[in-house]
Formats: sequence, structure tokens, C-alpha cells
Amino acid sequence: MKVWIKYLIGTFLGILAAFILPLGNASVDSVVSSLSEISIRFGRYALVPLLLFGTAMAMYNLRSKKHILKTGMWTLGTIAGTTLILVFLGLLTILIVTLPRIPITGEKISEVPSINIKEMILGIFPFSLFDSLKDGVYLLPVFFLAAFAGGACASDLADSKPILTVFESAMKLCQTISGFFVEWLSVGMIAISCYWMLTARTVFDSNIFVPLFVMLLVDFIIVAGVIYPLVLRVLCKDLRPYHVLYAGICSTITAFFSADTNLSLLTIYRHNKESLGIHDETNNFSLPLFAIFARGGTALVTTVCFVTILRSYSSLGFTLFDVIWIFGVSFGISFALGAFPVGGVFVSLTVICSMYGRGFEAGYLLLRPAMPVLCSFATAFDALSAIFGTYIVAVKTKKIDKIELKHYI
Repeated sequence: MKVWIKYLIGTFLGILAAFILPLGNASVDSVVSSLSEISIRFGRYALVPLLLFGTAMAMYNLRSKKHILKTGMWTLGTIAGTTLILVFLGLLTILIVTLPRIPITGEKISEVPSINIKEMILGIFPFSLFDSLKDGVYLLPVFFLAAFAGGACASDLADSKPILTVFESAMKLCQTISGFFVEWLSVGMIAISCYWMLTARTVFDSNIFVPLFVMLLVDFIIVAGVIYPLVLRVLCKDLRPYHVLYAGICSTITAFFSADTNLSLLTIYRHNKESLGIHDETNNFSLPLFAIFARGGTALVTTVCFVTILRSYSSLGFTLFDVIWIFGVSFGISFALGAFPVGGVFVSLTVICSMYGRGFEAGYLLLRPAMPVLCSFATAFDALSAIFGTYIVAVKTKKIDKIELKHYI
């Protein structure tokens, strides 16, 4: 059975269970929440070792073959390009379509999340390189450690042969282990989707945010069904662009219901390799960078939400300066969300409200009840960007093997 079918069945059973279980029962919510958290931790269990050894081998191979510059440039360019496309689409749709106003609430400001750039930079270079492996949330320190190790091996091959043998064996072992976790996470999707539905039901029942969700759904269909396939057709001369979308079904399902960028990364790893035929050196180098920095989906949702907040408070229109400011700030903040694989929309929205000022500092509170669903859409967009983006890099650097559609996992 195809992996995406297993995930689809698990998701269906979880949603069905959410309608059978009593709504608002504290004991039931606690049990389902615990099972969902266990499933997410189970799915992310093998991610850091795979990233460590895989990136080290990727960096060694790319540097020894002198492909690091070309791969790096295509990766960074594609990250910036996909983010620009998504932010532009989000801003365009919310300016064209006027959504109903969100009722103003009297909720008070509590603890406000923020982005501490200094702490993020210091986190990349802790006092001990072993501390880089302690945090399974912020993946950039692990990536830097692995990249330095792999690059160092390429500078002195004679002395590095023993450690390279260890890295390669460990990478293959981690790929096997991660395949096991990906298979069994389909069972965990029952708990994850059940908890998501229990949380989202009250949001859907209020009908306040439904127009906003419909807009995001339409944007997702446009991106997945039109824009990204068209980019592949033009940029990669790919005559069958929808096979990439087919390969990403499992990862998109995981991303949407878990709202966890790191969790979906594990499923993307496997499908890129076994379905799309992307080579390890591209998969292990470019994909982590997409997961950390390509948060254009989060920027799209943030842009739509922020304009909705402004319209809910005021009937005044937007000047050209306002539009450019919203576009630029949403675009810029998206690259600083690597430490927030979960809840990136809420963080970026609070930051943009604070930066905008003019009495809108607490505007994000209007959409706080809808955050579980908004974060789901953002993570699904980001997973889609990672899949299509890595494929583009692999094609342009010729690091891909053609696999027949019937052999996709």
C-alpha cells in the first residue's frame, strides 16, 4: 500500500474519531492531546541524526566535486523566489477580495512572543559544538555543525577516510530508521488529526473565520495546482509537473494536521529520495535549508491575516507605502522563523503588529482563536515549497534520477 494512502486512512480515522468523541470533555481532550504529542515526538525522533550525518556527507560530496556553489546558489535563489511568489499572491488576493470584519474582542495582551535575532545567532554557535545536538527544534545549529564536519573532510581526504566511512554508514542506518518511523507515523496520524479536529471544531462552528479559511484554501489550490507546476514547466522544462505534487501528498497531509515543519521534513526526505529520485547530496543539503528558511507559506498567511486585522479595525484604505511595507516586512520576517517550526504565523503576526504600531499592537488577538487552522495552512504551504523547491534544485544541478510513477512509495 502506498504511504500516502496509509496517511490518508489514518487522517480519516482520526477525524471520524473526533466527531464520535464528546466535545469539550477535559479528560478526552487530555488523552488525545497526549497521544498526539507522543506521535509527533515519535515522528521527529530520527530527524536530528539523519540531518547530522546526511548533511555532513552531502557537504563532503558537494565540496569534493566542486558543486557546492551551484547547488547553494540555486537553493538560495529558489528559497527567495518561492517566498516572493507566495507573499505576492497572499497580498494580491487579500487586496482584491474584501473579507468580512472580525468582531473586536476585549481580550487583554498576555505574554507576547518575539523573534530574538541575537539569540538565534548565538544558538548556531553554542559554547560547545555538542550543544548543537541538544535542541531538536532549531535545526540550523545541527546543519552548521554537519556542514563544517563534511567540509573539513573534503579538505583532507587521506586523514578523513575513516570518519567518512562512519558518516556514510550512519547516514544509511538513519535513512533506514527514518523509513521505519515514516511508515508507523501513519498510525500516529490518527491521534494527530483527531486532536486537530477537536481543536478546530469550535473554530469552524463559530463561522467567524470561515471566509478567511476559504481564501487560504483557494490560494493553496492556486499554488499547488497552477503556479508551482507552471514554474516547473517553464524553469525545468518538465512535461509532467504534477508528479511532484503527487509525491508530496503524504508530506502535505502531515504538515497540515501537525502544523509542524520539522515533522513534515522527515516525510519529505523519504519521498524526495524514493519517489522523485533526488540524490542524497541535494536532498540532505538543500532540503534542510528549505525547511529552515523557505517559510513563504507562513508569510502568505501572515500577510492575509494582518490586512484582515487592519480592515477589522478601520474602514480606511491602504496607501502604496502601506502595501509595500506589508510586503517587505512579511517577506523579511519569514527568514527569521527557523527557531519556530510550530506557531510561526502567531509569532510573525505579533511581530508585524508591534512594528506597525498605530494602536494595532494587540491586533493579533483577533485571530488567536483561529491560530490552529491558520498555522496548518501555513505549514502546508511551506511543505509544498520545500518539495517543489528541492526538486527544482535537483533538476538544475542534475542530481536526480527518473523514477516511474508506479514505483512511487
